[in-house]
Amino acid sequence: MVTAAPTSAPLIEKHTIGYVPPEDRHGKTRDLFTLWFGGNIAPLPIVTGALGVQMFHLNLVWGIVAILVGHLVGGVLMALHSAQGPQMGIPQMIQSRAQFGSLGALLVVLIAGVMYIGFFASNIVLAGKSLHGVIDSVPVPVGIVIGALGSGIIGIIGYRFIHVLNRIGTWVLGAGIVLGFGYIFTHVQTADFLTRGGFNLSGWLATVSLAALWQIAFAPYVSDYSRYLPANVPVAATFWTTYLGTVLGSSLSFIFGAVAVLATPVGMDTMDAVKLATGSIGPLMLVLFLLSVISHNALNLYGAVLSLITLVQTFAYRWIPTARSRAVLSIIVLGACCFAAVGASANFIGHFVDMVLVLLVVLVPWTAINLIDFYAIHKGEYDIHSIFKVDGGIYGRYNPQALLAYAIGIVVQIPFMNTPLYVGPISEHINGADLSWLVGLLIISPLYYWLANRDSAYKRRLSSGKLASAL
Repeated sequence: MVTAAPTSAPLIEKHTIGYVPPEDRHGKTRDLFTLWFGGNIAPLPIVTGALGVQMFHLNLVWGIVAILVGHLVGGVLMALHSAQGPQMGIPQMIQSRAQFGSLGALLVVLIAGVMYIGFFASNIVLAGKSLHGVIDSVPVPVGIVIGALGSGIIGIIGYRFIHVLNRIGTWVLGAGIVLGFGYIFTHVQTADFLTRGGFNLSGWLATVSLAALWQIAFAPYVSDYSRYLPANVPVAATFWTTYLGTVLGSSLSFIFGAVAVLATPVGMDTMDAVKLATGSIGPLMLVLFLLSVISHNALNLYGAVLSLITLVQTFAYRWIPTARSRAVLSIIVLGACCFAAVGASANFIGHFVDMVLVLLVVLVPWTAINLIDFYAIHKGEYDIHSIFKVDGGIYGRYNPQALLAYAIGIVVQIPFMNTPLYVGPISEHINGADLSWLVGLLIISPLYYWLANRDSAYKRRLSSGKLASAL
């Protein structure tokens, strides 16, 4: 019997990586729309969207088409992960133990933790620049620290506060970005606004990849923000509210970045271009973006800390992490990121793009394995108790099929990848277009399904898992 969810929940979250019991479930699926719409109206997606015309030399029309295609495709994967939250009631990363084993999941969890620490550091750089743009007397390093502290407070308070802020942010930031679009289109300062750039296949595919990865990058923690919903909410409702919110919010921000740099002289920093292009409302836009990046960056801190807790708990399996543990780790991560961000702020865009392109290679195989395992193999039925056992319970310490598929998933992408570290021969042959993420998805999804279904031991574990879930 499912206990009714409470009408209200404590503001300060008490759970960390543990299962959220029915009596602590709360919220509505519409909260997922506001979370992912409001959370994506922020400087970082604006800067990323501008790369389509800045770095890849697309014109406005082809840039918008690439942005929409990337988000529409990547958003499907992201929303499918979100729909897992209410059914599982646990964070996404610890759920990976059911696919990779208790020890086999460590690599994936570590990658996710590093990724979100990188996003957190990148965002506090933008917070520092935004604050400096609003108040010249505040140096960027001081702004970085202020932005980090604001995100830290939100992340420590936790799940419910994050949702509340994004419900407010959806209306405020949504109105702000519409106002910004209106001002830019009526005050274009360049004669080549519609003609600068053009179409080139490699640039178009690179922009599609950036947009798709923006969505895929949420995958390792998106269900963390749906796991408190009652277990009986429809999967379709969770999927569509997440999908519409994330695709609409992120597409608007990406396109806003492209529009702003095309409306200003060539060579300007994106956020400087936003300030110039929005003219008299520029300071207001910067204030809104500052508040947005502080609020949204709490998600990156929250995800990073849950990943770290998962890593530690794998070895200290008797440890039951509390809200205090989450707060202490948040402060440690915050301090380390402030130190790193102050030194990296001068070349932020370069470092960020490098990280994004590398993440394409390591995130795609995990996404394919997780979704195939959840929807096609287990059909959402897992033994939660085994996930928290030191030996992995019925899932074991390692799942050779998942680890093999993951390794193959990285290898098959290499000829198609284009990163600052390496350019694959096929990518080089097609003028630098990066198709690695698409190749990874198309190969790993059927490969993992085949590997898992041909393994008799895995089938026995699967049957045990269904029985345990039923009990």
